[in-house]
Amino acid sequence: MNVSTRRVPLSILDLAPVSAGSTAADALRDSTLLAQTADKAGYERFWMAEHHGSVTFASSATAVLLGHVAGHTESIRVGSGGVMLPNHAPLMVAEYYGTLATLYGDRIDLGLGRAPGTDPVTAAALSRGSGELRDFASDVAELSLLLGDRPTPGRDGLRVRALPGEGTKVPLWMLGSSLGGASVAAALGLPFSFASHFAPQAIDQAFEVYRTRFSTEASTAQIDKPYVMAGVNVICAPTTEEAEHLATTAQAMRTRIMTGRLAPLDPPGEGPAGPAQGLGGGPAFAPTGGGVDLSFSVAGTPDEAVAHLEKLVERYDLDELIVATYTWDPTLRRRSYELLADAWGLSPR
Repeated sequence: MNVSTRRVPLSILDLAPVSAGSTAADALRDSTLLAQTADKAGYERFWMAEHHGSVTFASSATAVLLGHVAGHTESIRVGSGGVMLPNHAPLMVAEYYGTLATLYGDRIDLGLGRAPGTDPVTAAALSRGSGELRDFASDVAELSLLLGDRPTPGRDGLRVRALPGEGTKVPLWMLGSSLGGASVAAALGLPFSFASHFAPQAIDQAFEVYRTRFSTEASTAQIDKPYVMAGVNVICAPTTEEAEHLATTAQAMRTRIMTGRLAPLDPPGEGPAGPAQGLGGGPAFAPTGGGVDLSFSVAGTPDEAVAHLEKLVERYDLDELIVATYTWDPTLRRRSYELLADAWGLSPR
């Protein structure tokens, strides 16, 4: 098969976005419906990201939401994209995600990041650790140990145990948008998910660092060769014109985030005007009529979106794509994912 038509797994990143005119309860119900849609459509994973103090997103209690989603789906992998580890003690994370794995078996992923996931004031209220690379790597190693096999009596001595959690060996992922995250992922032998959907600037250097420095020698190593995932903003609709119209909601969201005017998602065509920048800081959404534009935001018909994703897979030699979609109408968000799954050739469950 030609590399340009290679079909890597597709996954979903969800932040439980709240639309104008709706409530957080509505957003959480819509995210659950989306997870069920993704499960049936054949997506690989459904990840939810930790955000705090935001009127735009309702995904602050990520582990709680993932338990709800896992209980309402059957086969899709469910996980964090990610847990902001400086906000939490490794023991508590091991207990939460170990409990999820105890309940739902080998369907749970644990993606880890070191950003605060909020504004500085809220971060100060949450913060447990510094987020510095050395501290972060140490916390990841401790978390891996807590989720590993039971200590041997008389040999390992006394150590804190995560119960439930111990022995579940929940798969760990490293999330990042910089060379720091890439270097930690490489040193610890973990798969790496790059946040190219909102910060693609360092992707080439990050992937080079990750691939050239990747090691299987650490006790945390879970894979035998590098594995990279990249985030992409995608909006699919039956026509290019409709997709581009729907994409104005995501563009307004980006403007609000950049200017500090946070609010629920605006209806298409409404909201604050801003620079023609997308969620990745480049062109708002890639033109789908031709050319080679490797923006990590694309709006178009399913075939146009697939053609763009194929270019990204080829250009960066990706092992997996994780897609984020923001529309004011949650029904159209689900439709977008269904159209993409069908065009990409996912096998329905």
